[in-house]
Parts: sequence; structure tokens; C-alpha cells
Amino acid sequence: MASPDKLAALFPEESAVSPQFRMPGRIDQREYLVDGEERVWNGPTREVLSPVCLTTPRGIEQQKIGSYPLLDEKEALAALAAAVRAYDNGRGRWPTMAVADRIRHVEDFLFRIKDKRGDVVRLLMWEIGKSLKDSEKEFDRTIEYVRDTIDALKDLDRASSRFTIQQGIIGQIRRAPLGVVLCMGPFNYPLNETFTTLIPALIMGNTVIFKPPKLGVLLHRPLLEAFRDSFPRGVVNTVYGEGQTIVPPLMSSGQINVLAFIGTARVANTIRKQHPKPHRMRCVLGLDAKNAAIVLPDADLDLAVRECVLGALSFNGQRCTALKMLFVHTSVAADFLRRLSGAVAQLKPGMPWDDGVNITPLPEPGKPARMAEYVADAQREGAAVVNESGGAASHTFFYPAVLYPVNARMRLWREEQFGPVIPVAPFDDIAEPVRYVEESDYGQQVSIFGTDPEHIARLVDPLVNQVCRVNINSQCQRGPDTFPFAGRKDSAEGTLSVSDALRVFAIRTLVAAKAEEVNKKLITHIVRNHTSNFLSTDFIF
Repeated sequence: MASPDKLAALFPEESAVSPQFRMPGRIDQREYLVDGEERVWNGPTREVLSPVCLTTPRGIEQQKIGSYPLLDEKEALAALAAAVRAYDNGRGRWPTMAVADRIRHVEDFLFRIKDKRGDVVRLLMWEIGKSLKDSEKEFDRTIEYVRDTIDALKDLDRASSRFTIQQGIIGQIRRAPLGVVLCMGPFNYPLNETFTTLIPALIMGNTVIFKPPKLGVLLHRPLLEAFRDSFPRGVVNTVYGEGQTIVPPLMSSGQINVLAFIGTARVANTIRKQHPKPHRMRCVLGLDAKNAAIVLPDADLDLAVRECVLGALSFNGQRCTALKMLFVHTSVAADFLRRLSGAVAQLKPGMPWDDGVNITPLPEPGKPARMAEYVADAQREGAAVVNESGGAASHTFFYPAVLYPVNARMRLWREEQFGPVIPVAPFDDIAEPVRYVEESDYGQQVSIFGTDPEHIARLVDPLVNQVCRVNINSQCQRGPDTFPFAGRKDSAEGTLSVSDALRVFAIRTLVAAKAEEVNKKLITHIVRNHTSNFLSTDFIF
């Protein structure tokens, strides 16, 4: 049983925290990277509150672990100017650099950040409450993603390192950068999700302005030197502060060529409208989702419960790919709920560094209260909390709540909870959950649990036209990173995978000439003497 008192007892005294997991001290960051130098900010800063609370003689206190700069419009525009200069209308050193040379810069960056693993993992735990295991996984997965991106670019460049002759025209088709990219990542995967846009944008020859999320800021501090030392001046620039202060001047300048944003559709729409020529700005967006699971009467309930618990509660349900609505056939609903409640009871709440921990403190201010509002609203409309201690809370802890039966009158039916609340709705006719997916504003993924191949096949065909990934007997998820990651409706714009991301941050460009002798000699001379980085038949190994 996880009562509020028992949850409160999980917050340790500082002396009980193993030295290897303790914060070495406050990190009061003043540095930010612009035009190849770490500048020092002497203006206002924001205090960073950890979701981790400690028991002190004064009671349980949320820990203040540092601060970061609140830059103003002037500094934001200085970062923009640096990125624009480095790109120089496509004439800059970085956008005109040979692909093999850009790869070497990214490899140098990768080499430098490997030594920062311990610092980044510790800050992931203290800044956003991510478990040690998941924090290590996020760092390691990011390293793997960068390696895979390098390999994918090599494959892409090899395929482009040849000339085509069609209808008497010689042509070489490659991908060219788009310009200045504004990268804004999410708090739930502040390293990995940010790098899934930042790294492909960089390696394709764009220059970047990078704004960390409001939560998960300090963990990027150990990487600033690597960015500074691995790339030419102005290629990578960082801005910190309130989005309402620093983003509007960047966008209204009209000099942002690509917006790479992972967050809510509401914010994405607001940002996009601030650009004076939005049709000229490419958007790469990862947005809201309300992924549903459909548990059919012939489903393997042990498997379905295992995957639904993982899907709904990994990192406390704070994932766009989380399962946020479960539809269960009435014939198996009672059995499913009993097993689901039992599986939730087996999850271990605790501090991020505790062995085997599953439920950790929530980083967003006021998040437990918002989760409690969802529970109260569902209860007013006829649902009940069916798992023991569901909805118990203390400070930054919120124990997962399983709600049943959920219906269309409840906020949970349509709103993305992004937290440890599991709504379960019964159905008799399969048309009900299918209609829910069809009518939803979101179209990222869906999970189907069942064993009848004919039934599964009949569901797959319409659902693939509503969402971008249908998972059979498994939770919704992003990986592997070689698979396309996309969404329909309000869930995304653009496709992200290791190879798709390279394409989305570049445009197909070609050099062409009539297949006449003078042109053949001209192109041959350029290629043989390596006088162009674009016109080239070099093969990258």
C-alpha cells in the first residue's frame, strides 16, 4: 500500500544518498555559447528546483540544485546573427564543407562527450527525476543515435556519388542544407530527443540555434565545451530563458529556415505564426499524442497487461508514445483490471537512483495536483480508482491511478494526461475504439492485443490510415531509431528516423549540363581535381 505518509517516507535525508549519486554542489550556470565562444551572462537567472525532495530538520524540502540564464532579446538576436554569418547564404565554411569533413567534426564531438556520461546521467536524475537505469539508457542511446546518423549519411552520400544521364542531360543529385535551424527539445528526453533533430541538422550543413527545454537545462552545461571545440564558429549557438522572450524575435526576423520543435501543437502553432513568411520555413514537429490500446476478447492477458503497464507508466507516463487510453472488451475487462492493478502494485516507487525503481518524483511544477484533477473529474462522471492507493500523492510523488469505466464525458477521454493516470474504457463493439481513433485529434500510434489473425488484419487496414504506427501485441514506442517516427493530424509534421531526419533537414539539389563534349570535359576536370565539394565521386568508407 502506498499511502501519502509512505510516499513521504521515501524522501531520504541527504546523508542517506550514496556519494556517487549526490549533486557535487549547486550548478549556477552563467555561460552560453554564441559565435564559437562561451559568453558570461550577468543578468537575471532562473532557479532550478529538483523533483527530488530531501528530509531535513525543517521537514521535506524540494532541492534547489542550480540556476540558468534568462537571456533577453538582444542576446537571442546575437545568437541568430552568429548562425546567419556562419551559414552566409550557403557560402559559409560549414555548408560548403565536404560531407566527409563534416562527419569528422561530428565524430570529434562524439568523442568529447563520451567522458561526460556520469555528469549527464546524474543531472537527468536530479533535474527531471528519471531513474538511473533510464538515464543511462538515454545517454547511451543518444551516443548510438549519433553513430547511426553518421553511418546513414555515409550510405546516403555513397548513393549520391555518381552521375546520372537522362535524355541527354548529365546530372548529379545530392542533398544541400536549408539554412539556420532553431532546435527546441522536450523535457522528458532532454538529451536524446533534442539530439535527434540537432545532430542531423548539423551534419547536413545547417547552422543551429539550440534552446534547451525549461526542465532539463543544466544537463547540457557539460556539453558546451564539446560544441565549442568541435564545430566552426557560429555553427552551434545556445540560447536560454523564457520562450516568450527569446523565440518571438528569432522568428519575426524571418531568418529561421527550419523549426525543429518537440512539444505541444498549441505552442508550435504560436511559434510558426510569428514567422513573417511561414511558407518559407520548414517545420519538423513532434507534438501531442493520445495513443490508444485495444484489448480484444481473445488477447493473451498476461502479455497485454505487461505491455500496457510498460506503455502507460514508463517514466511515469511522461512520453508522447505512452499508452494514454486503454479500450478493453467487456468480456475480459474484470480479469484485465485485476491483473493490471496487480501489476501496478508490483511497481516500486522511490528515488531515481534506487535499485529497481519504477515510479519516481514528477518534475513539472504542480503536476501531482493536475493528475489529481483528472482523477477527481473522472470520479464525478462515474469512474472509480480500481487499484489500491491509486492517486495517493506526497509533494512531487503521485502514485499511479487506474480509472474505470472511463467515458466521453471525462477530460481523460480527450486530453493527454502525460502522467501516471491510466484510463480504461470498456467496449462491446470493435467499432467503438476504432471510431475513437478516427475521431481523435491525434494520430501517432495505436496498440492492438489479440490472437486472431483475421481480426487483427481487419483492424490494421483502417488504422494505418489514421496513425503512423500500428503495434501488434506490444506497447507504443519510438524505437528502433531506424524505423520512421511520425504522426498524423495534430501529432507531428515530418518524419524522424536516422535516415529520414537527414532528408528532412536538407533539400534535393542537382547540378546538370547537356551531355556535350565541352561539358563532359569540364565536369571530368572538376571531379578529378577535387575542386568542388558538391560535384564529387568520392566514396566515403
